[in-house]
Formats: sequence, C-alpha cells, structure tokens
Amino acid sequence: MKPRLGIVAGDPSGIGPELIAKLLHEEGVREAADLVLIGDRHLFERGAEQADLELRPEPISEADVPSQAGLSHLDLQTIAPEDVRIAEVTEAGGTASLRCLDKALDLAMAGHLDGILFAPFNKAAMTAAGLNAEDEHKYMARHIGFDGYHSEINVLDELMTTRVTSHIGLKDVAANITGDRILDAVGLAAETLRRAGKQRPAIAVAALNPHAGDNGKFGREEIDIIEPAVRLCQERQMNVSGPWPSDTVFLKAQRGEVDAVVTMYHDQGQIAIKLMGFERGVTIAGGLPIPVATPAHGTAFDIAGKNRANVSATRQAFDLLVRMALTHRADRQAA
Repeated sequence: MKPRLGIVAGDPSGIGPELIAKLLHEEGVREAADLVLIGDRHLFERGAEQADLELRPEPISEADVPSQAGLSHLDLQTIAPEDVRIAEVTEAGGTASLRCLDKALDLAMAGHLDGILFAPFNKAAMTAAGLNAEDEHKYMARHIGFDGYHSEINVLDELMTTRVTSHIGLKDVAANITGDRILDAVGLAAETLRRAGKQRPAIAVAALNPHAGDNGKFGREEIDIIEPAVRLCQERQMNVSGPWPSDTVFLKAQRGEVDAVVTMYHDQGQIAIKLMGFERGVTIAGGLPIPVATPAHGTAFDIAGKNRANVSATRQAFDLLVRMALTHRADRQAA
C-alpha cells in the first residue's frame, strides 16, 4: 500500500507554495503516495499560479483523512489572502506556518498520516508568532509531547550527517561533548538509516581537534571521550569507525565509503555537505516518532513569486520520506 503523507506549504511569503505545486507535477510523485495538502486553499492556488501550473486536489474534511487516497486538500483557513506579503517576514505568516504544522503533527500522531513533508518555514516569522523554541524540531517534539533524544539530520543523496552539539557557540563545544552524547548521535543516525532502508549502515565519527588531536598534542577529547565512545559502539556490533580528522572524513563520505558522518559541532558537517550539493539537501527531524522531512534550504525571499524555485531538494525530501513512511507504517503494524 502507498503511504499517506501530509504536505504543508511552508511560509506563505516564501517559495514553499510554488515548490509544492512543482513537486506535485514531478513524474511519479502522485503514484508513490497518497497526498493530503494541509493549509489554506488560496496558498496552494497561489503556488500553482506562481509556477504556471494547474492544481486540483479533492476537498476533504478532517474525518476523511484516514481513508483518503490520491491527491486531496484539507482547508484550514489560517491566514487571509490580503495578509500574505510575498518576500516579507510577517507574524501572520509565522502563525499560519505553526497552525498548519500543528494540524499535520496531530493527524500523524493519531495514525492518520504516515509522514509529513513541509516546504521551508521562516524562523523569524515563526518566532514572532510564538515558536518559543530553538527551532522547529524542538517545537515539534514539544507539541507532540516527545521527550526522547532527537536532533536534526541532514541528508545529501544517500549520505546522512548528524552532530553531537548543535546550535551553541563554538567556545562551548568541547565542554558539551560527552560519551553519552556521542552514543546518542550514532544511535540516531543508525536508526534513521534503518528507517530509510539500510539495515547495517557504515557510520564515521569525526574528531574535534585538528589531525584528530595528534596523539594529544592539540587536545585530549579524542583520547578521553571520542575513541572510547567509538569502541563501545563497536562492542555493540555497530559498524562505526573513527575518530577521523574532519578535513578528511568527508572525502570518505564523498567516495561512498560511509553512509553517515557524526560530527562534533554544527558547521563541521554543514559546510561540507552544503558544498557537496546544497540544491539537493534534505533535513529530517531525526528521532521523532513520526517521519518528518523538508528541503534543507530556506524560504528564498529573493526569488519568491518569480517561478525560479528549484524543486530538486523538495523532490529528494519527498522520495526519502516515502521510504521512511513505509518503514514507519510497517513498524506500527508490527507493534
């Protein structure tokens, strides 16, 4: 059976509505999943108009979602058409984003959706509207009442990256690296790859210091923390190696020698993976009990409304989400 996916248009002022219209006209998309558009009808119509495409989903009520097949639309009426201001950060846009995301999460947690795809949100707009969280991933976890380990995972084609520390200052990174956090990050990468169809992935762990510390010359984090964590993973029969110097670990990834890289801090992985293919990057809400994916780029206000948005990353997010949603459904049915 096809998975049933909820689709949210992202920030009304950005390229999200245009991207969704283009995605729905990509070859094979409607055949791969049953799709429920969640949000204001005029946003999806505006996106189709921006992309110079037609979009005619079947209108449904919330009660219809669990049995709906094909392409349908659940109208929420979260923002008036006159309040949509293309290429502007607005509180109204942030409110619409949060309300649509909330509904998609509620439907997924009720078992009516197998996964959620959202087009890019604008964090400033969401913050103005009451996000009250570090990012949308923390917001989603709070909304569904999930207090387990979770973290943003970045994906490029078949490569995933996650990190031990995330949105903190570089001066605070070393103090926040612990063996338990490394184990959590490795475990999250392994489980996310399993959901994507890889049963025994190869995972590389990056070092923190130049030349992996050079036997303690540049720091002892590798000797005292990272190496013991890697050995513990190996003792648990996980296919994990490292710590690898961060200036070479992504060469291994680029050659296809590993399925995931666990980095120690945000930019250590983000710079590398975006240079390798920014236009194809995907972000996963790793660790949440429901699959959630989005293109890794932002709302691109500079090209919003101009029919210049590249759908490649959104298509990559969709294809990955389909695989994860099928595994999620199978796991739920087996439980």
